Amino acid sequence: MARIKIFALGGLGENGKNMNCVDVDNQIFILDAGLKYPTLELFGVDSIIPDFTYLEKNKNRIIGLFLSHGHEDHIGAVPKLLKILDLPIYGSHFTLAILKDVLEDQQVSLENLKLIEVSSKKKLTFNAINVDFYNVTHSIPESLGIAITTKDGVVVYAPDYNFNQNVHKSYKTDFEQLAKIAGKPVLALLTESLGSEGSYTHNSNSLDHILNKSFYQAESRIIVTAFSTDLVRIQKIIDIAIKYNRKIAIIGRKTQRTVDIAVNLGYLIIPEGCLVNLRFIDDKNKNELKDAVVLVTGDRHEPFYMVQRMVKKLDRLIHINEEDTIILMTPPIPGTEKIAARTLDILYRNDVNVIKIDKKILPHSHASSEDIKLLINMMNPRYIIPVIGEYRHQYALKNICLDMGFSKSKIIMLDNGQIVEMNNGKVINTKESITSGDILVDGILESDVSDVVLRDRELLAQDGVLLIIANVNARTKTVITTPEVVSRGFVYMKENEDLINEVIDIFLEVSKKELNSKYINWRNYKNSVKDKISKHLYRKTKRRPIIIPVIVDTQT
Repeated sequence: MARIKIFALGGLGENGKNMNCVDVDNQIFILDAGLKYPTLELFGVDSIIPDFTYLEKNKNRIIGLFLSHGHEDHIGAVPKLLKILDLPIYGSHFTLAILKDVLEDQQVSLENLKLIEVSSKKKLTFNAINVDFYNVTHSIPESLGIAITTKDGVVVYAPDYNFNQNVHKSYKTDFEQLAKIAGKPVLALLTESLGSEGSYTHNSNSLDHILNKSFYQAESRIIVTAFSTDLVRIQKIIDIAIKYNRKIAIIGRKTQRTVDIAVNLGYLIIPEGCLVNLRFIDDKNKNELKDAVVLVTGDRHEPFYMVQRMVKKLDRLIHINEEDTIILMTPPIPGTEKIAARTLDILYRNDVNVIKIDKKILPHSHASSEDIKLLINMMNPRYIIPVIGEYRHQYALKNICLDMGFSKSKIIMLDNGQIVEMNNGKVINTKESITSGDILVDGILESDVSDVVLRDRELLAQDGVLLIIANVNARTKTVITTPEVVSRGFVYMKENEDLINEVIDIFLEVSKKELNSKYINWRNYKNSVKDKISKHLYRKTKRRPIIIPVIVDTQT
């Protein structure tokens, strides 16, 4: 009899930030540690990761971190996690190679890390609890499902998979290992829900037809956009380019590293002599290789941003012209809709031949409703827990399970931080919860970006900033010269001289009062200036710029 708690610190009701935990008899198994990308209103935030407070408090109970695959929504939070926890990390050879590259890029030392390679042939045992792995089909090699065998049955974690059979052997599902796991009593199946609204995971015939037609008709250079972690599509473009006797150039700093890893491990096949290295454009070199295919790759907005620079002739490697054929194989994802639309506008305005691949044609790398049904029928779990997806995806998966004959009590819908507790193979509690939430990461900052900082950034973006610079003699308690006012993003100063003069008058009025006391409280002085000027500007303009008083003590 085992006491099991299952909960997520991220990935439920959202797209990304995947982090699930299984607590078996006070031993915590962490499944993935990912990030998600911010929406546009989170000014300056680079990524969002789970709140690790609970794990930090219970670090002595953690067995390790088990990674399913090398996409950032599953491994992107590992560098931050390692700064607070010293724990072993288990993953496939390719996943750990990608992780090492990520850690080195973020200047995390690999010297003392415990990185343990696993595969579908390897079984791990921790105090009578077994952990098995099975290969799944996804858009990146060596993706794994994870099975934790307890006294009361198996807890199966099935993230990011599909059962598409038209894939290279490196991406195929290991049905033999899957059948072994399914042959045991499965207590709970944690299955992804992102693709649950789609009926079938279709093959790539439609995409192959469009790409072959585009390559056949193109008379000059071809430029293709692709996301850096989608190695299946990158391989497809490489294969078609070779078929039409074209040279291949790959642009994208991060992708260059990922491609190098994939090539070295045999997961990307690029025949010798097919790759061409581009030199910076100058008077003698324009990189106008008419028989070349240029792969423009990156994460999220990067392919769109690079294409815009190429069209505007700002890029150092490629300047797009009217003879080029542009194939956009990067459909907008949440947070990139505006830049994607803007990129199309710029391309059309410059009369470029654009082929936009419809999202419906691109083979989906996530489990469709039919894939989910197949896995459920194989596993025959007692309980099903939808994970990895927004709530609408989880709800669609719930309906799939209901249609298959599962009762509502057997489908457990959780939110981040909510715990489902099982004892003797039965759910006994779903009301307990733990600390969870978002940590906003800004560049290399170690701490969370606070709400105050975000509010200030929003104000800067909307209402601008006003600086008041003044020299004050603390000994004579006088303002020495007329204060200087600088406006950025607020008002055009030459057309608003009256308003600027009013700001100066308010500053002098506040100064007279603050400098009249026996001791000058500089903090109160600045706060009074900000408060008085802010209220006046809102009355006059209905805007609230950030007010920054710069008061310099120049006593001699």
